[in-house]
Amino acid sequence: MLPQLTLLAPGLLGGSVARAARARGAARRIVIWARRPETRLALREQPWCDAVADTPEEAAREASLVVLAAPVDRIVPLARQIAPALPAGALVTDVGSVKGDIARLGAAALAPRAHFVGAHPMAGSDKTGWEHGTAELVQRRTCFVTPLPDSDPRAVEQVAEFWRTLGAEVVSVSPDEHDEIVAHISHLPQVVASALCAFLATRNPAWRNHAGGGLRDTTRIAGSDPQLWRTILEQNRDEVLRALDGFETELHALRVALSNRDFTEITARMERGKAYRDQFRPRP
Repeated sequence: MLPQLTLLAPGLLGGSVARAARARGAARRIVIWARRPETRLALREQPWCDAVADTPEEAAREASLVVLAAPVDRIVPLARQIAPALPAGALVTDVGSVKGDIARLGAAALAPRAHFVGAHPMAGSDKTGWEHGTAELVQRRTCFVTPLPDSDPRAVEQVAEFWRTLGAEVVSVSPDEHDEIVAHISHLPQVVASALCAFLATRNPAWRNHAGGGLRDTTRIAGSDPQLWRTILEQNRDEVLRALDGFETELHALRVALSNRDFTEITARMERGKAYRDQFRPRP
């Protein structure tokens, strides 16, 4: 059990982490800081929050572990801001869905006083905000832990054990490998879903009233916060472009087969897609 867990800038994931930590006894004390005064006021009434700080530095001052739950473009600035206030040897992790620059710059911001070990729980929703969080959000979900080659092994294990305590399934990869993986399995699907809806928005608006479950299932994540995704795509631009190149090649091959009436090729590609989808793990 951690003496003090600090959550900075909690949204959906941060609120869920705090709830899960309280439910699973991961910390004796949970301290939270949020940017907006009205959010801090509302958080003071939550049973899973022991204290609400007025500044990030105040929240981090006695922390054993700090979780930076801000949007990806704010994680490194927050790490730099709290660095002088952290106790010696403190651990800092995050929940950002891009890891390359965050892992390297975060570690540099805290060294040698404290340890930064990046993390990314593969859990979320098209809803945003701490009020939508649940104690079960990260349970049985993959959580990437992304140490650098020179990360302290004990700090890495402690961060991994924290996520295991919350019920996540920890996978350790390098920051760059993480960014390649999520560009394909998370960021590309978001771009495709959003692009499909953006295209359909140029057609007759009444058509959407006739759609079945297929369109809803395929485009659910298109309802996600565009500004949040803008920052993610800015941070992982190169890997997402590579993923889009591969997807465009696949889509072009399917288009060529359809143009040439090569339905054997079309069937083969659809069967390959079905086989991949059928091998997904059951939902947690």
